[in-house]
Amino acid sequence: MQTETIAPFDVAEYLETGEDIKLFLKEAAETGNTKDFIHALNTAARAKGMTEIAKQIGVTRASLYKSLADDGNPRFETIAKIVDALGCKLIVS
Repeated sequence: MQTETIAPFDVAEYLETGEDIKLFLKEAAETGNTKDFIHALNTAARAKGMTEIAKQIGVTRASLYKSLADDGNPRFETIAKIVDALGCKLIVS
């Protein structure tokens, strides 16, 4: 009997364009809670490249990973900088 190994699904692998990231974050913001949005930021940052995002916002890659971890608690300023580095804007409506 043959066994197959199934790789875990990673949304980050499918966020290929800035528009993909924008739509993904918009959906997370509209349907999720704060933790879900931070998780979505983590996914989007991984898709774009954690090193690149960290450099753009002026933190270390390790610090960025820590901020966006499941038990992380990033400051609003950090969230705003990440959103901006991803080419998006925070809008209240």
